Amino acid sequence: MTPTATIQQQMASAQNAVRATPREHMYSRYPRTSVTKLMIMEMVEEYGVRFVDMQFTDMNGVLKVVTVPVHKLEDGIDNNVWFDGSSIGFMSISESDMVLKPDLDTFAVLPWTLGAKDVTARLICDVLNPDGTPFEGDPRFILRRQVEEAKKLGFESFMGPELEFFLFKTDAEGKPTLTPHDNAGYFDQNTDEGLALRREMAFALDIMGVEVERMHHEVAAGQHEINSKYANALRAADDAISFKLTLKTVAKRHGLHATFMPKPMFGVNGSGMHVHQSLFSLSEGVNKFYDETGTYGISTLAQSYIAGQLVHIRAMNAVMNPTVNSYKRLVVGYEAPVNVAWGQRNRSALIRIPRISPAVAAKGARIELRCPDPSANPYLAFAVMLAAGLDGIKKGLAAPAPVEENIWKLSPEQMKKLGIRTVAGNLKEAIDELEKDEVIRGVLGEETFQKFYTAKLNEWESFRTSVSKWETDKYMGC
Repeated sequence: MTPTATIQQQMASAQNAVRATPREHMYSRYPRTSVTKLMIMEMVEEYGVRFVDMQFTDMNGVLKVVTVPVHKLEDGIDNNVWFDGSSIGFMSISESDMVLKPDLDTFAVLPWTLGAKDVTARLICDVLNPDGTPFEGDPRFILRRQVEEAKKLGFESFMGPELEFFLFKTDAEGKPTLTPHDNAGYFDQNTDEGLALRREMAFALDIMGVEVERMHHEVAAGQHEINSKYANALRAADDAISFKLTLKTVAKRHGLHATFMPKPMFGVNGSGMHVHQSLFSLSEGVNKFYDETGTYGISTLAQSYIAGQLVHIRAMNAVMNPTVNSYKRLVVGYEAPVNVAWGQRNRSALIRIPRISPAVAAKGARIELRCPDPSANPYLAFAVMLAAGLDGIKKGLAAPAPVEENIWKLSPEQMKKLGIRTVAGNLKEAIDELEKDEVIRGVLGEETFQKFYTAKLNEWESFRTSVSKWETDKYMGC
């Protein structure tokens, strides 16, 4: 398939209509915390926007869109946008009317539409009930609720997710295959055929307002990682949604398929979503996870946050590793973080304390939770991470002693002696743990929990009763 024009070429062809160079786009002029309707209407005119996608996610993190023509945008901003919530499982048929309230700070022009006749922008929306109250099943609201809980304790939560992904070739019909687009390995240069494509993805993310910090080829053939700058928890989740949309779209334009499936191929590393986390003081603006005299330079408060996540991890797995396939990644032997322990140099532990240069330690001290994967709904995943950590702080939990041994090489007896558990072994174990865990179950709210539990139980039953090719190959001779 012949690649379509790159994002750079599109941007260049749109210069007469868009008075912006790649690094002088809308976010250089308007910070993403104070955008007004007037600013948006100015940008709409400047970029020649014809349509606006009102975006939100369902419970599973699937991006949903209601598109409005630009002449209806002001009305949508002032009076919100109505839609049928029953069609995506939010509500019953008899209670189907729901409302999208656009968050003006999330306005962005979709870079792949620049220079076209149908230039399109997007706004991420909160889902409301018809009376204007927040819909409690809206994943974005579920995260907002935990952000507010942190604020009550005097904290602002910051998250920095690292989403790994694969690029596969497509067949003549455009359907994805399991053939990686290159044969490169970790940090490879000469055999990395995705170098130019990653740069185009980074360019597109920049236009979307997602600041890229670094990117590289990952361990497996066709596997990549692009890291964006950390942000407050809500914006970080918004950025993760933008990230997945952008990478999938750019890949498709080049005849490739980008997938965030945790384990698309047997025998190679899967894709994770390591999440860096810290809490800053609202009153002082300082990083409360930092303590120069503490273990690995982190505070007692940070260790209580770690303890909370270690206590609740198996219930959290249901939300952070929400598919049957997630647990094909969480197995020993592929650098998978399955051991419920923490350390600094130890990448076999669930939680790691990244090493930081002394010059930035006060600001950069953080923890890295390594088991989540990119199939998760980021709003729900960040919500349970924050809730578990805050529970540890509220209860003054003490973290167990850090472990720096290679846990993968320990015997079951040695692990038991050290008190090291493992994460949930499959989706059924995880949802059973979620059902029992009042804190993590409470994050979702009872109605959302029931819908989530039922959906995941059905997914597990479908998997459990299906017959795979492995089984027919293994047992057909019986």
